[in-house]
Amino acid sequence: MKMRKELWFGFSLMVAIIIPVIVLMPWAHLTNGHLGLMMLALICVGIMLGFPTAFTLMGMGVFFGWLAYRSVDPATAGQRILDMFVQRTYGVMSNDVLIAIPLFLFMGYLVERAQLIDKLFRSLHLAAARIPGALAVATIVTCAIFATATGIVGAVVTLMGLLAFPAMLKAGYNVKVAAGAVTAGGCLGILIPPSVLLIVYGAVAGVSVVQLYAGAFLPGFMLAALYVGYVILLAWWKPHLMPPLAASERRVELPPFAQTLAKQGSNALTGLWRALVASGGVAKRTVLAQLLVTLVPALFIAALLGTTYHMATAPVVEASTTGLIEAGGLVAAPEAESELSSGLIGTQQPEEKESPVKESAAEGAKKTSPAEAQTGQSAKAAPGAATTAGKTANTAESERLPVPIWLWITFVVGMAIIALIYWLWSWERLEVFKMLLSSFFPLALMILAVLGSIVFGLATPSEAAAVGGFGGFLLAAVYRFIAYWRDGESSGKATGKAVWSTVKELGVIVKESSFLTAKTSAMVCWLFVGSGVFSAAFALLGGQEVIEKWVLSLDMTPVQFMILAQFIIFILGWPLEWTEIIIIFMPIFLPLLPHFHIDPLFFGLLVALNLQTAFLSPPVAMAAFYLKGVSPPHVTLNAIFAGMMPFMGIQVIALVLLYMFPQIGLWLPQLVYGR
Repeated sequence: MKMRKELWFGFSLMVAIIIPVIVLMPWAHLTNGHLGLMMLALICVGIMLGFPTAFTLMGMGVFFGWLAYRSVDPATAGQRILDMFVQRTYGVMSNDVLIAIPLFLFMGYLVERAQLIDKLFRSLHLAAARIPGALAVATIVTCAIFATATGIVGAVVTLMGLLAFPAMLKAGYNVKVAAGAVTAGGCLGILIPPSVLLIVYGAVAGVSVVQLYAGAFLPGFMLAALYVGYVILLAWWKPHLMPPLAASERRVELPPFAQTLAKQGSNALTGLWRALVASGGVAKRTVLAQLLVTLVPALFIAALLGTTYHMATAPVVEASTTGLIEAGGLVAAPEAESELSSGLIGTQQPEEKESPVKESAAEGAKKTSPAEAQTGQSAKAAPGAATTAGKTANTAESERLPVPIWLWITFVVGMAIIALIYWLWSWERLEVFKMLLSSFFPLALMILAVLGSIVFGLATPSEAAAVGGFGGFLLAAVYRFIAYWRDGESSGKATGKAVWSTVKELGVIVKESSFLTAKTSAMVCWLFVGSGVFSAAFALLGGQEVIEKWVLSLDMTPVQFMILAQFIIFILGWPLEWTEIIIIFMPIFLPLLPHFHIDPLFFGLLVALNLQTAFLSPPVAMAAFYLKGVSPPHVTLNAIFAGMMPFMGIQVIALVLLYMFPQIGLWLPQLVYGR
């Protein structure tokens, strides 16, 4: 019955495409532009019928491209279309941006098999045990963290479907709510870096992937925060949908030293301090180590406050270039800055004006005689000017700016948070914190190393992805070794056996990860080849010009065009996957952006946020099929689809927020790169 409904839905969409083409197409006098629109309609129908997207694009592109060449010169049409096919294929294979895709995929598959996520989920749901909907909250947070280590949506949904979904069903959670939390959280990898979608969009649109990554951080975590807020409110409003965890599920087994010290008091900080200054029946080394772990939150917050103070009170040093200019060093003169993009309306380059400093320098150069230039009299001013500039900088460095009021408020809030943490710091919370450290800290280091090096310009995405792949390999090796070592600790040959078992399993992990990486990368590369051939044929037929003339004839404002474009992408996300939308339809929208002065970076962020509908909306909704593949038999696709709908509505709210407040996505790129 369900399959019949999906078939009817698919056939209805195809009819909705075919009938307007038949009715509106001027069959008596077809032009090449009309053939281009027909090709666009046929490609959508072909994909809905189940034909492979990449090869359908190539086939349609070659056939209609041959028609375009034949209308000009029938004798050379075959040779020219084959030449175009080869050129487009070579162009894709020589694109350096695409190197990052297999490397990030390889990193993600390795991290998935390092078995970090199950431990992270366990510690997160214990940490959030007293929050309404604790398991659903832990599921979404785990997905958000895992998304920063891999952009593979299918891997995240499948893994959390095996790990979190049964746990929620066992705890009595509503099937729809549990399915919605897993699928929505798993799709966060579409937006949160290192997203493969952003790499593909950057390659198609010619936008910096680094700046796309910087811009996608805040929108991605904003969407995750909206998901978490919805789950908490729903659990508080309707607790029967997400009942609280049983006491046995929230209990943490204490190690022997904690059981001994817990008899003297429930607060772990005071108990460890008393055991350190006085004999508490526990070795001093153990107490000192546990006390250092306990102080980690306070040290982290203190480091954040110190960094904030240093940045907020740092003096503004204006380097003087007077001496360099007098010496003829015009390179040091400041240049006119372009206006910053506001988000919706893109960067408009102002007319170049000669800087007043340059004008005065040019006049001084004219007044300087050739003899003076040869003797270097004008250059003598440089050392003195440089010394003066250095003294000014030193003086400014010694006189820091006054502390603003908001910084004092931040200090008070930080101290209050520290006091609250250690007031609630029980022995159970200490153990949960240690679990979080052991599961999240190594992953966080790798994420910071990879994404931090990209955002701050220390490495290209491809270089950082290669380092991430090596880091994923090390994480998999270390965690599998620890697991085998603990299993064989009772025997005397625990280390040797653990090393041999780890080496054997690593071989299997690398083999499987390499196969999956090659499979996914080949799909993306063939899609790019098909897109190149298809877009070239579409341009040859003049389809792009027809669409541009039609859009411009509507005389829309930039806001109206943005709403129309996002609405079309939203609708396309129902029957098509994000790869097909980016590859086929983005080349149609992108040439129109300069006319409406829309920043392609901001447009890309909106598209990335919008395209999650491709994974959250039927009948495609790949996230639902990933979850159905690992869920119990009684969980139906209808229930999964119903659970996804509220999160799809939240996604629309996030899209509106990003549209109304563009700085959510543009603040970090402007701060780091000065866009």
